[in-house]
Amino acid sequence: MLFNLRTLLNKAALRNGHNFVVRNFRCGQPLQNKVQLKGRDLLTLKDFTGEEIKYMLWLSADLKLRIKHKGEYLPLLQGKSLGMIFEKRSTRTRLSTETGFALLGGHPCFLTTQDIHLGVNESLTDTARVLSSMTDAVLARVYKQSDLDILAKEASIPIINGLSDLYHPIQILADYLTLQEHYGSLKGLTLSWIGDGNNILHSIMMSAAKFGMHLQAATPKGYEPDPSVTKLAEQYAKENGTKMSLTHDPLEAARGGNVLITDTWISMGQEEEKKKRLQAFQGYQVTMKTAKVAASDWTFLHCLPRKPEEVDDEVFYSPRSLVFPEAENRKWTIMAVMVSLLTDYSPQLQKPKF
Repeated sequence: MLFNLRTLLNKAALRNGHNFVVRNFRCGQPLQNKVQLKGRDLLTLKDFTGEEIKYMLWLSADLKLRIKHKGEYLPLLQGKSLGMIFEKRSTRTRLSTETGFALLGGHPCFLTTQDIHLGVNESLTDTARVLSSMTDAVLARVYKQSDLDILAKEASIPIINGLSDLYHPIQILADYLTLQEHYGSLKGLTLSWIGDGNNILHSIMMSAAKFGMHLQAATPKGYEPDPSVTKLAEQYAKENGTKMSLTHDPLEAARGGNVLITDTWISMGQEEEKKKRLQAFQGYQVTMKTAKVAASDWTFLHCLPRKPEEVDDEVFYSPRSLVFPEAENRKWTIMAVMVSLLTDYSPQLQKPKF
């Protein structure tokens, strides 16, 4: 861990034009489980081990307990600032990040396309270097994953993916915290995805097997997940002894599943495809008919906003639906991400079972 941190610091020094080399650096007490994420980027869960993702969930549960349930004030980010770049509109990502960062004593600064045009009026390289000099981290919600990759390469501060065309990692952290709270453990659960082969599914595919979870995904023909993501997910499943299957039959994907999951059929930027997509996704609405073939303890997740054609009211508002705890957990998980990337804080809560 020391080597990784030293490497990151040397990289940051060179980016800023310094020629010194950090040979030995320690800060604070070592973390209880020896996971050190400080200084890292969060672009995709592909870059994180199972233990590192579990650590972020552990920290999420710790902050939720101490702040929400015990009423403690934890100014862990006091004196720190966050740049928030949003090319796409947002409710949960913006609110959870702004309120969470402020609750921890930090100052979030929100930038829309009216304030900053990535790669248009200023190069991504220049933007990354300017933001690195004025903020402690950047959360960016962008159209292209490649823009995040460039920002991360050129910045000397952590870059967090707030959503891109390829991945949405911070949403999946909230999903997993919600499932851990409900089931008590994630290992052995079967996730049943019914919908588009999009950034949410990609993020599940990059992480589920690391927890020992199985994945059954149904997408319409022509809307399958990215082949490169599928290939890596198959490798993860093999390494972790889990099962992953892709199908075009929603009931096949739902059969025996503990968690039924769907998402919007028409993402931002795909509005012109609405008519075509609505036709292609016929038969993919999650209903009680879908739930009948699922496991007896089935639950339902949706990252929101939801449209009735994706899931009917009977399922969406049923006691089995975890969508609103899932939405709230966006706040606790993004707070944990910020704390883990920017501080040496160690959770006080006993590590949950995953």
